[in-house]
Amino acid sequence: MAKVELKQPVVKEISEAVNGAQAAVLVQYLGLTVEQDTALRKELREAGVTYKVYKNTMMKRAFEGTEFEELNKHLDGPNALAVSKDDAVAPARILAKYVKNYKCFNFVGGVVEGKYQDEKGLQALSTIPSREVLLGRLLGSMQSPITNFARVLKQIADKNGDAPAADAPAEA
Repeated sequence: MAKVELKQPVVKEISEAVNGAQAAVLVQYLGLTVEQDTALRKELREAGVTYKVYKNTMMKRAFEGTEFEELNKHLDGPNALAVSKDDAVAPARILAKYVKNYKCFNFVGGVVEGKYQDEKGLQALSTIPSREVLLGRLLGSMQSPITNFARVLKQIADKNGDAPAADAPAEA
């Protein structure tokens, strides 16, 4: 079997992984221990993020002609690819913890919702909370005024209920 025939399925796998993806982030992973890498992979998998190490030449071929083509300039050295089809900031958010804790682990670049992000951009994106947290905050902020209004109405009703009515005869 020719080498090309062996490489085509890998290129196809990468292409399918990034096709329709919200985010793809490249990291340099060299220097992580097996335990650290296992914990990272587990956390990414739980968040629905695909994380895999591919050869740079395979990624270059898969990225050609796509919105991820700008990542080709970073494809030298040991790189891993984290891809999310659902949550655009999940890869950056999870990987940022490891970038912060392990000096050997670094952001290289990424494409989030069709826009190229450098290392600083990925760091900034990593501070955005998850979709569930943002929806919870939104719901809380929508409920807060209604709850406060109901509390004020109850206090007014309690106050009026405790005071004697104005047209009721006063006892002497």
